[in-house]
Amino acid sequence: MPQMPSRVELHPLTAADQDEFCTLVRASAALHRPWMRLPETAEEFRAWMRRFEDGTNLGFLIRVRETGAAAGTVHINSIIRGRYQGASLGYAAFAPSAGAGYMTEGLTATLHHAFTDLRLHRLEAGIQPANHASLALVRRLGFHYEGISPAYLYIDGAWRDHERWALTAPSPYTPDPTLPEV
Repeated sequence: MPQMPSRVELHPLTAADQDEFCTLVRASAALHRPWMRLPETAEEFRAWMRRFEDGTNLGFLIRVRETGAAAGTVHINSIIRGRYQGASLGYAAFAPSAGAGYMTEGLTATLHHAFTDLRLHRLEAGIQPANHASLALVRRLGFHYEGISPAYLYIDGAWRDHERWALTAPSPYTPDPTLPEV
């Protein structure tokens, strides 16, 4: 999968990112709600970071190369190996740089990492039907619509329906060694 030059880079999310992350999440509350809920306080951030400890979930900041500013965050969640070789994708732009195309570039880098370095075969994104910006983003990236998952995730006090979008690895694909041969 060829990688185009990009204005952004992926940086693994670490405990040292806490203050910047929480500040950007608070500044982006109007952009994120009702679509998602990210940690806004140091305590919430520390608890949330535990999800990345065992390697089945990976978190990144999308940073603008020129300035180092965090333009958004992306997560490769619930990585499953064996016959599935897939994961779900979560992401959010930060308000100060939303609309500048950084998320498209950041998710392009994420797809490259997922399909080339992690050797995943499939990524899924669940998106609330009224989240037009997120739907436009996955369409730009080549994801395919697969259907509706009723009451899929509990967000903002209610179970929310989500559209399922998916993308599989481009050919040629080099499987992870955990993929059974038969």
